[in-house]
Amino acid sequence: MPPIFHIRFLHFHHQLQLQDIVPNAIFQFLLNLHAGFRNYRDFIVQSLSLIYPTRLPSRNSRIKRRDLHFIRNASASVQPLTEDLVEETSQDLPMSGNSIRRRFLEFYAARGHKILPSSSLVPDDPTVLLTIAGMLQFKPVFLGKVPRQVPCATTSQKCIRTNDIENVGRTSRHHTFFEMLGNFSFGDYFKKEAIKWAWELSTIEYGLTAENLWISVYEHDEETYAIWHDEIGVPANRIKKMGEEDNFWTSGLTGPCGPCSEIYYDFHPNRGHSDADLNDDTRFIEFYNLVFMQFNKKDDGSLEPLKQKNIDTGMGLERMARILQKVPNNYETDLIFPIIEKVSELANVSYALTDDSSRTKLKVIGDHMRAIVYLISDGVFPSNIGRGYVVRRLIRRAVRTGRLLGIRGDEKGNIEGAFLPIVAEKVHHTATHLLQAALKKVIGEETSQAGSLVAFERLRFDFNFHRQLVDHELTKIEGLVNEWIGEATPLETEVMPIADAKNAGAIAMFGEKYGEEVRVVNVPGVSMELCGGTHVSNTSEIRGFKIISEQGIASGIRRIEAVAGDAFIEYVSDRDNYMKQLCSTLKVKAEEVPSRVAAVMEELRMAKNEVSAARAKTAVYKASVIANNVFHVGTSTQIRVLVEFMDDTDADSLKSAAEYLVDALGDPSAIILGSSPGEEKVSLVAAFSPSVVSMGIQAGKFIGPIAKMCGGGGGGRANFAQAGGRKPENLSSALEKARTDLVSALSEKAS
Repeated sequence: MPPIFHIRFLHFHHQLQLQDIVPNAIFQFLLNLHAGFRNYRDFIVQSLSLIYPTRLPSRNSRIKRRDLHFIRNASASVQPLTEDLVEETSQDLPMSGNSIRRRFLEFYAARGHKILPSSSLVPDDPTVLLTIAGMLQFKPVFLGKVPRQVPCATTSQKCIRTNDIENVGRTSRHHTFFEMLGNFSFGDYFKKEAIKWAWELSTIEYGLTAENLWISVYEHDEETYAIWHDEIGVPANRIKKMGEEDNFWTSGLTGPCGPCSEIYYDFHPNRGHSDADLNDDTRFIEFYNLVFMQFNKKDDGSLEPLKQKNIDTGMGLERMARILQKVPNNYETDLIFPIIEKVSELANVSYALTDDSSRTKLKVIGDHMRAIVYLISDGVFPSNIGRGYVVRRLIRRAVRTGRLLGIRGDEKGNIEGAFLPIVAEKVHHTATHLLQAALKKVIGEETSQAGSLVAFERLRFDFNFHRQLVDHELTKIEGLVNEWIGEATPLETEVMPIADAKNAGAIAMFGEKYGEEVRVVNVPGVSMELCGGTHVSNTSEIRGFKIISEQGIASGIRRIEAVAGDAFIEYVSDRDNYMKQLCSTLKVKAEEVPSRVAAVMEELRMAKNEVSAARAKTAVYKASVIANNVFHVGTSTQIRVLVEFMDDTDADSLKSAAEYLVDALGDPSAIILGSSPGEEKVSLVAAFSPSVVSMGIQAGKFIGPIAKMCGGGGGGRANFAQAGGRKPENLSSALEKARTDLVSALSEKAS
């Protein structure tokens, strides 16, 4: 295993940990890509220098020690940094990607924004798989779930999106990995400032010619239109009013929402203003999006003004680099092109002279290399599910594309391996047709496709349905698909007029636009769909089908993920290996595993109960000892009071101790106990006897402010309440306040 390094970009807050975690195919490919390096240190430096060439110099250049730190793993043998890696500063050319990023952040910092680091590509938000936008780390603030920490902020956020992966390399602007520059206001400033600064940044800081800039606004947002036209001075013929689909942002069916305004760059102003279409990629590129969160969308669809109006913006770093560096697409900027040049060397082709197909392949590798490195740097390792699958898919796409360019280095070493993923996609594509047919048979004809993904090692099928599917339904669906696979039915394809196809019963994708003639893919007696994709010639080629998961992804929309073909065999084989390991560990046969696991879980539950009982007894014993510290409050009524710290007693045991003490001390009595059961953990309990409660002193209300001092909260009944916190360093002063407040309250009531 190669040594492990941590590489920290202190300026961009990126951190990378690379180790022997990638399959041989990509690892050998990367080694090939960086052949000749003296050690893994050079390999990693050069991997990243391809991504940020102006930040990390070449092997023969020098790196400033403050910009790059190699921290050796204790078990790894690595030579210390030599002097030739220390002196020279990295370049920061006026229009380089680094300069564009720096100038954006400094521009907004000068206007009161706090520069915050990029969040991880692994988001805290459970509703998304990966970080897809700059605003994601601020979503709880925008939704009002947490208070703002700063009034306004600016970031350069690393993002991953794979929904348009098939467009990567084919268009001038689609990527899987990209950086989103953003400025955000949390109730601080609003439209006027956001628009004014966006224009100043574009025309003054970056020097874009005003005549090349077009604006889009929401068709009903007259306020924004007036600011652009009357205050900024953009002519009416360069401001486009657009509909809700293009220029109105929503966070969901309900919640914060508002109009958007976008700035577009016009590469061909000579084409004039009449009939200009901002969606024309050959002429325009949108580079800055301003979202004005000013409404709350209610259940009935009506809009009400938000008390706190917010700003969320995004500028694509790669897009702005393309504009300022005057290159025909994002891939030829200094952010990506150095990777493409290195891959061109390995493929023995000239990017400038090769054909369009090869250029597309070079772009795909350039894009995927960036995504792979940053995903792995954030701890997303290749696997068969979830985020890990995204990395694995990108790795395989990069390797396959490298093979098609003639680059070798994988374990197969032949061109045959390059076509295996294509075959797998055909298998999964046909399987989605069978899956949709099975869904209609099991849960009803009214269900319909809402989206899909066909990949090398899995398929994903989204469909309209109002509830979760139960186990027996999933089993029946899976069984039907495998039954049809086993029937070895030849597929039939035919091109026909769309009217004839619909009359024949072919299923069309809702919302999809079709031409006058369509291609119909027919599995006789099973499925007939309009489809232009590639398929197997016979259902038997699918070999097998297995549902991995079924879950809801939105209101009324469910998602099934499944595997077929070689991926099905691999999935079943992996599960068989896991079962063998379980059998070996538990020393039982496969059919005995469920009962043995249940028995182990019961044994564990009983053991935990015994431990809890022992802890409770220990806590009660400690309570009996500290009961000697009781003191009395009041003149007419003597109330027994105890406020004590009980070391590392856990919350349940603390409760047992308090219950014991209130019984042992009798009525009237008031007990407050605190403990620190672990690092950054505080437990508190208040137990008051009936006479104390009758005085109007309630445990639930009393314990809250005390817990707040410890960075937490809690409450409960009038006679008994529990609370927690995360600042044990404040527990001593919190208990002292509890003692003072309790004595004061009791003295007043008992006098």
